[in-house]
Amino acid sequence: MTKKIDSKLILAVVATGLLSFCGVIVETAMNITFPALMREFSINTATVQWMTTAYLVVVSIVVPISSFLKRRFKTKTLFVTANLLFMAGLVIDALAGNFLMLVLGRIVQGLGTGIALPLMFNIILDWVPDHQRGTLMGIGTLITAIAPALGPTFGGIVVSSLGWHWIFILLLPLLVISLLLGLYAIRQARPTEKVGFDVFGWGMILLIFIGFTLAFSNLSQITQRPGMFFGMLAVGLIGLVVFIIRTKHAKQPLIHLDIFKTVSFNWHLLGFFLLQLNALGMAFILPNYMQLVNGQSAMVAGLFVLPGAAIGAIFAPLGGRILDQFGAAKPLLTGAGLLAVAVALFTGFAMHLTGWLILGIYIIFMIGLGLIMGNTMTSGLGQLSMAQQADGNAVFNTLQQFAGATGTSLVSAVITLVQTQASGTTAHRTALGSAAALAMLLVLVLIDVVALCLAMKTRQRD
Repeated sequence: MTKKIDSKLILAVVATGLLSFCGVIVETAMNITFPALMREFSINTATVQWMTTAYLVVVSIVVPISSFLKRRFKTKTLFVTANLLFMAGLVIDALAGNFLMLVLGRIVQGLGTGIALPLMFNIILDWVPDHQRGTLMGIGTLITAIAPALGPTFGGIVVSSLGWHWIFILLLPLLVISLLLGLYAIRQARPTEKVGFDVFGWGMILLIFIGFTLAFSNLSQITQRPGMFFGMLAVGLIGLVVFIIRTKHAKQPLIHLDIFKTVSFNWHLLGFFLLQLNALGMAFILPNYMQLVNGQSAMVAGLFVLPGAAIGAIFAPLGGRILDQFGAAKPLLTGAGLLAVAVALFTGFAMHLTGWLILGIYIIFMIGLGLIMGNTMTSGLGQLSMAQQADGNAVFNTLQQFAGATGTSLVSAVITLVQTQASGTTAHRTALGSAAALAMLLVLVLIDVVALCLAMKTRQRD
């Protein structure tokens, strides 16, 4: 098979990217609706969080089997299935008259998103020549990277003008466009194989993500309910240990663990995970800071972070092009340096962040993120053989979902714990909590810089 970039490949990336975009934007848009949903359904904060938690758990248990799905089923079949599942979930939520139905719709959407997320990158890995892969991965990242920032603004405008049901209704036309493009453009790179499915191994994946997700979602209540946190953490750890033992002895494992024998891949993976934690943690801290400390509305808070997100998204394909022309070190280390500077500035000014200061520093942060996010995955997968890349892609995407499930929980737990122990006004206590959370992110981003330096030092291939 001759690898080349043509119009069908671009349209296939756009089709799968649109599907992933919808999966991400609906998640961040719904976060804005929590107060309205709590009033409408007479539920508390812990209950309304299940709308996000259930979705993330489902996505997290489907993404790890993407390598099996890729080998067993045709790419177009997977794409159509994911698209129709997501559409069905949107329709269920658009018609939801109670909270249980709303959660059910999110679970169905999670099934679609879990299948869809790795598809775009698998198509790029299958069809794009190595020397052009960074640019295409950057374009793919651009499509999904802007969604988290657009989500709160989109959600705020729709909820205030039309009502929360319309968040789901307005995404349906994008899904129809995505489906039509995919039916036309998606091609099969290699024949499917009749491989077995490790049901027991998948059961352990269920334990891992249900355990860890529920543990971290209860982190803010660790002082009141320590048993719940440590119990769920133990469930996740047991699942992880048994999964590793099982996979080592399985004839057809869901994920081949020999990819972790490549040292540089492991450093890329750690860097990518810490990067995602920072991105999602910052996306939680800044809008809440502007609302609770500076007294701005949700819509205004969303608008202040929007320019940074847009600029960061533009830098994603630019960073990929730099990687294609000059290698991975320049965009990765430059991006990591910009992230460290931005988080250090946020931490230094944590008690006195104005809207304009947030806007300016967040632009620096998002330029760094744009240079580094897609490129970390591109460079990391480049350390694996062609036969290993589907497994590597599954692990990267799984870790991204795990960061999504834990990143927000970590920073919200730190803020909540500080708020409950500090004195003064809500604004002052929130500022103190945000300062502590930002200090934690600064430590993580410095570890991230070290991990990426070691990834560059130990890499085997450019």
